[in-house]
Amino acid sequence: MEVKDAYKKKMEAQLKEWGAQIDLLEAKIENASADMKVKSTSMLHDLRKKQHEASAKLKELEKSSGAAWDEVKKTAENVWDELKKGVAEAHSKFK
Repeated sequence: MEVKDAYKKKMEAQLKEWGAQIDLLEAKIENASADMKVKSTSMLHDLRKKQHEASAKLKELEKSSGAAWDEVKKTAENVWDELKKGVAEAHSKFK
């Protein structure tokens, strides 16, 4: 399997996992107190925004090749890191 395809599959799986984690957080927020809902809505909105950015970068990766792929991969990894940190921080607040 080509490196690009393997990377894409890995990122698709990770994005799907983070989506499930965000869905879980959303369910926890729904069951939280009103005060917690207000505080958490912004956090959840930011996570969804990062999730959409990561999804857009994945689509951009699919369309790119050669040197452009390497450049898009770098920016995609930055988006992935932000989403990963955001999901981890959000989960730590709801444990």
